[in-house]
Amino acid sequence: MILPFSMPEPSLIKTNGIELEVFQLGQGGTPIVLCHGWPELAYSWRYQIPALVKAGYHCIVPNQRGYGNSSKPNDVNSYDIIHLTNDQNGLLDALGIEKAIYVGHDWGSIMLWQHALINPKRIIGMANMSVPYSKRRPIDPIEFWESKLGEEHYIVHFNRQPNKAAISFEKNTKKVLTNIYRSNHWLKNNIDKFNDYSIIKSAEIDNKKGELILNEYDLNVFVNTFEKNGFIAPCNWYRNFSRNWKIMSNYREDFSMPCLMIYGKYDSVPKKNMDKIISNLETHTLDCGHWIQQEQPEKVNQILLNWLEKKIKAVL
Repeated sequence: MILPFSMPEPSLIKTNGIELEVFQLGQGGTPIVLCHGWPELAYSWRYQIPALVKAGYHCIVPNQRGYGNSSKPNDVNSYDIIHLTNDQNGLLDALGIEKAIYVGHDWGSIMLWQHALINPKRIIGMANMSVPYSKRRPIDPIEFWESKLGEEHYIVHFNRQPNKAAISFEKNTKKVLTNIYRSNHWLKNNIDKFNDYSIIKSAEIDNKKGELILNEYDLNVFVNTFEKNGFIAPCNWYRNFSRNWKIMSNYREDFSMPCLMIYGKYDSVPKKNMDKIISNLETHTLDCGHWIQQEQPEKVNQILLNWLEKKIKAVL
């Protein structure tokens, strides 16, 4: 069992023309940057930080651009992959660090796969959860998803009807996050339940599948932060899929660093065989849904620490 953990006091660090709210612990150890996804916070890594610090790592955990008390530029293009990855470069520069280990979940993973292609010299090794690397498609990803999943799929909707869902989320933040932060939807007592829920309707309709993964205290950490800061800036990450697709045409798909991939067996994000793309890859699948490091913290920590010991210490 992992004991409750209080996040360290954050600081605002200037990077790439903005400020990131950054939580640090274990200064002097090997730097490891933990990158959250949507709609998450640095707090999503509360179970990993103590274990990593105990093992000798300097945990650097930002609330990403658009989240928490970090800057929230109004320009949608300010959330493209160049801005996001340069935030990471500037963060290391501000801390006097040449390169670091990176760990990502959800959008943190998407960003880090691209970061590895754009800025490979800043990365010692990379561990991602939920979202695997996808080879660049010949057509715009939003067009592709719209043709396959329809206009009401949340990623398509965020792009075709900008801010509509994000504004609706702000009307009932607790309901939205209670609907999204769920798991065990695959269990027998949940499979047959009728559910007309969709992400874009999170403020209106109850998600009847599964159960909330957060206790009341943890839920309130997320709710209070998103009530204060809203969802428009975080959703802007999604609105750059097409722009990022164009940008990444300039970069060769080549991963030179050791990589770790952790899937949730019941995560709705499709799994991929990346062995032909990433030569130095270790893959694990845990018995959980999408919120992998929060659902299975002890197993994630064990996998992460073992991988760091086997693959990363050898290249330090």
